[in-house]
Amino acid sequence: MRINFILCLLLIGHFSFGQKLKKEIVLSQLKRANGYWQSHHNPEVWAFWDQAAYHTGNMEFYKISNSQSDLKYSEDWARFNDWKGAKSTNKQHWKYGYGETDDYVLFGDWQICFQTYIDLYNLSPSPEKIARAKEVMDYQIHSANTDYWWWADGLYMVMPVMTKMYKLTQDPLYLDKMYTYLRYADSIMFDQEDHLYYRDSKYVYPKHKSLHGKKDFWARGDGWVFAALAKVLQDLPKQDKHYNYYHERFKDMAVAIVSCQQEEGFWTRSMLDPEHAPGRETSGTAFFTYGLLWGINQGILLDPKFSKAALKGWNYLSEISLQADGRIGFVQPIGEKAIPGQLVDANSTAPFGVGAFLLAGTEMYRYLDRK
Repeated sequence: MRINFILCLLLIGHFSFGQKLKKEIVLSQLKRANGYWQSHHNPEVWAFWDQAAYHTGNMEFYKISNSQSDLKYSEDWARFNDWKGAKSTNKQHWKYGYGETDDYVLFGDWQICFQTYIDLYNLSPSPEKIARAKEVMDYQIHSANTDYWWWADGLYMVMPVMTKMYKLTQDPLYLDKMYTYLRYADSIMFDQEDHLYYRDSKYVYPKHKSLHGKKDFWARGDGWVFAALAKVLQDLPKQDKHYNYYHERFKDMAVAIVSCQQEEGFWTRSMLDPEHAPGRETSGTAFFTYGLLWGINQGILLDPKFSKAALKGWNYLSEISLQADGRIGFVQPIGEKAIPGQLVDANSTAPFGVGAFLLAGTEMYRYLDRK
């Protein structure tokens, strides 16, 4: 592994990493980014996906920072939301199309919060922390419906919830239904040729094309999926009957992802048509960098091209996206596609982009910690 590391440094020698490849520097960059976010944003906000995605990164970062203030920030957010997502108690009214109101209990954007609640429970068990997660997810897996995950983002929102719920309850139905729901998602938005996901069925080629007639794979959408697979593989028992399905999908996506990285280290919003919405973008790049580094650290992605891409990705994130004051910039705003002409600059930030940065940086720290 030491030889591979030196080889990677040679391959990317035109980037001036210097001392930035020391784990202590990475840790300080993460603290700067997280400190900026927390000092500028109160934790008392809703539990919808945009905020909840930040907390998935904050909780992962806590594993290396051991910062009680980071932990308290997520605890305060969870308590503010009563350890719930959407709060309807009438199961007859529970829905899972797109919706931001309390009756969309089965919509994944209201379920990602359960990832953090379960993580907090595991650190300090208390039944109220997981009561709603157990109520909602148990209801869902015992329903007959299989089309819950109809958009790519939903795989990050809920797949890790399923593996965490399995570890919590040891109920194999969570793993069975996770596979069933994923196969439905694959049937409507996975491209078998390019091994990437369309954001949802509206964007499948050739019904939808990029500005220049190409397949339009949205970077953040595929970033959600790639990061989800890393999180699932982290928790999934290797003896699970579908383990190889996730494992091979993760590796196939990694090959596709590194093939379209831009020279500066980022991925453009439309992955295969860089001129559709040109320029830097952080959220997709951070999720890709996280997934690549996780796969490298786990011994899954062994080819030096993956390390080269991951290090280029982290160079972009730490040297260009991370601003001097700690702001994470170049995050495409909330949306579902690459938008030609949309302004994304150093002032463009969002909680989910910061969460993705924390995930990537935490794996970068672990990558260097192994050396």
